[in-house]
Amino acid sequence: MAVTRMTPEQIAAADTKVDRARIEATTEDDIRRQMTEDGEDPDATPRFGRPVLPRDLRKRLGLTQTAFASLLGIPVATLRNWEQSRFVMDPAARALLKVIDREPDAALRALRDQQAA
Repeated sequence: MAVTRMTPEQIAAADTKVDRARIEATTEDDIRRQMTEDGEDPDATPRFGRPVLPRDLRKRLGLTQTAFASLLGIPVATLRNWEQSRFVMDPAARALLKVIDREPDAALRALRDQQAA
């Protein structure tokens, strides 16, 4: 997903579609009920994992951008866009990087075996 730049005027114009009164009328009880309906535990402590940054992972593995992109089966330009935060990685790519981060030997072996096939 690309970053979209908007002027304050554009933001204000787009904001008119939001039903502010409805948002302001939402109570904490409404939020708890909606969370429960969505299958979430409103009393649970939020869990935010450390994001795996492509550049950090690549450098820790000692790979060049070209080698890492080849290993992942993606264009080098895509990897550069991720590393420079120009585009947001899709969930599958984030999951793959998380697997490589946690189990690098197994993941790299599997990815390299796939390239050889």
